[in-house]
Amino acid sequence: MADIVNLRRFRKARKRADAETAADANRRRHGRSKPEKQKDALEADQARRTLDGARLDKPDTSPDTSED
Repeated sequence: MADIVNLRRFRKARKRADAETAADANRRRHGRSKPEKQKDALEADQARRTLDGARLDKPDTSPDTSED
């Protein structure tokens, strides 16, 4: 015969395991050291400055209505 399984305990254990998996993913995503965060911020700032420096200004193409 099979052992009797308490479904409440099984559900709680599964919920705890799922929560631990999510917590591990969050630790990997958000648990970075200060130098890593600074490096990423510096790279993002350099990319932004490079992109802004390569931007072309559009000439004003609005119709001039003051020539009446």
